[in-house]
Amino acid sequence: MSEPFDTHRDPMPADVLAALGGRMAYVKPMRSEDVGFLSASAPLLAPGHFVFALCIADGTPIAIADSFDSARAEAATYQLEAVSLH
Repeated sequence: MSEPFDTHRDPMPADVLAALGGRMAYVKPMRSEDVGFLSASAPLLAPGHFVFALCIADGTPIAIADSFDSARAEAATYQLEAVSLH
């Protein structure tokens, strides 16, 4: 399965993003079966799909979406600026 996100951008390292803090968040593509590792309260999802975790700069997940665009839209509801992290 190919990755459904833009891989031609230069990534921002997670530690640099965390240092920015404030209203920054990142969208992290991941496999659905790995969502449970984010948090004890994460939903159990059917395996074999790509999903997108919206995380605040310190790595705390705040939302799971089925598309990159949906995750970025969710960031806007929290008044966060979302960036890609790969």
